[in-house]
Amino acid sequence: MKPARTVVDVQGLSKSYAVKGKKVVVVDGFDLQIREGEFVSLIGHSGCGKSTVLSIIAGLTERDGGRITAFGKAITGPGLDRGVVFQSPSLFDWMTAHENVALGVDSAFGKLSSFARKRIVDEQLALVGLAAHTERRASELSLGMRQRVGLARAFALDPKMLLLDEPFGMLDSITRMELQEVLIELWARDRKTALMVTHDVDEALFLSDRIVMMTSGPSATIGGVLEVPFERPRERIALLADPRYQELRDQLIGFLEKEHRPNEAARLAS
Repeated sequence: MKPARTVVDVQGLSKSYAVKGKKVVVVDGFDLQIREGEFVSLIGHSGCGKSTVLSIIAGLTERDGGRITAFGKAITGPGLDRGVVFQSPSLFDWMTAHENVALGVDSAFGKLSSFARKRIVDEQLALVGLAAHTERRASELSLGMRQRVGLARAFALDPKMLLLDEPFGMLDSITRMELQEVLIELWARDRKTALMVTHDVDEALFLSDRIVMMTSGPSATIGGVLEVPFERPRERIALLADPRYQELRDQLIGFLEKEHRPNEAARLAS
């Protein structure tokens, strides 16, 4: 089988912030290559720069140094080739679920007929389990339902890559697992290249092909990469029963315990 080509190439990425008048290097010397159709997770302690890396790849944050290309082009800003899902779905509360998703679809696919655009929105909302709630205002939806709208909005734009910044971090454990299943079912339809930030070791193991472990910083970088060997599709109960699962989980937790130390940026801000 021919190996998948590299579609995202991050080389020598660096980023610093001024904190209380002092320059703090958050990320330095960060190198990462992501293959087409691969699901990669970034884990590490709070403040280590995971979300900063993702935001730079999304084109939402400027980097200090390094080079990043995605699908053969240098990243200079946001683009429709990269869909982003944040921890908070950031919906317009006075709009319906359908209207929130339609905003992006109408902007990206304005040349399509109104019927075709409506069909895209309806299909995506149905895929995330909201077919019966399309006309409810965002303010009337639970947090889990709002995040389903956020997923529908990202997938409706048919990006080449998904960037997920702790998309389930605000949810209770049951809703979180439900949304993990929704996400992986959507992803499996065409296996978009995906990069996700998470603190959750079990979430990373369930969803990912590779897990990239970041050091705590300052000047955080990659401290290790874990290949996840489980075949797809994955069934959660069978996964938990696999003896390799606990071994990999222990490796990840061991790394996080080793890296557990006060972050410089967080210390200065306190």
